[in-house]
Amino acid sequence: MQHIENKVVVITGASSGLGAETARHLARAGAKLVLGARRLDRLQALAQELKLGDNAIVQTDVRDRAQVQALVDHAVKAHGRVDVLLNNAGVMPLSPLEALRVDEWDQTIDVNIKGVLYGIAAALPHMKAQKSGHILNVSSVAGHVVSAGGVVYSASKFAVRAISEGLRKEVKPYNIRSTVLSPGAVDTELPAGTKADGMAQAMQSFYERNAIDASSFARCVLFAMSQPDDVDINEILFRPTRQEF
Repeated sequence: MQHIENKVVVITGASSGLGAETARHLARAGAKLVLGARRLDRLQALAQELKLGDNAIVQTDVRDRAQVQALVDHAVKAHGRVDVLLNNAGVMPLSPLEALRVDEWDQTIDVNIKGVLYGIAAALPHMKAQKSGHILNVSSVAGHVVSAGGVVYSASKFAVRAISEGLRKEVKPYNIRSTVLSPGAVDTELPAGTKADGMAQAMQSFYERNAIDASSFARCVLFAMSQPDDVDINEILFRPTRQEF
């Protein structure tokens, strides 16, 4: 892919799923990676797989603004700049509102909304100073359509789309690009976050029937990143061909 080699790319939620697979694709394209996630052992294994070295990983919980700032600042210290931020970390603990799983609502808001905002807060000053950069946020098909049992999750992903559209308009003076990606059922660990009785089984069955490989997401990221500097791919919505929802 063009325009990717030597770009400094920070990825949150990089220890598995969409983040890890995107890291693999970007490593092959010659990007310089700095990977963040809570599970340090998984990050270390991925860094070893990709021959990145421990300097390419930072243990990061996106619910903690200071940790997200430290991740981005580490990339700038190591490479002198940050070209791309992929706000990928996310959770999906689905349940009906009447189940009152309020702790899960808080977790969803803290990771899916605040985590994205913390990433933007960490990267934007560097990108403004550079007069260049690209911020990619991860929404979902559920950020376009609300279903019973997915209200809070959908709300968080609608919020990511709103944040991304506002960001797009605000960063034009600084030559910064923005992309929001909205995947459907992709084969990751995300459905395992649903613990509510009935919902967990339904999600597992849905993903077994419909999910496509995580490389589908990675290819979308690389497509958006690989455009010339005067092309801004603002939104990508994609699903498995067989997925109706």
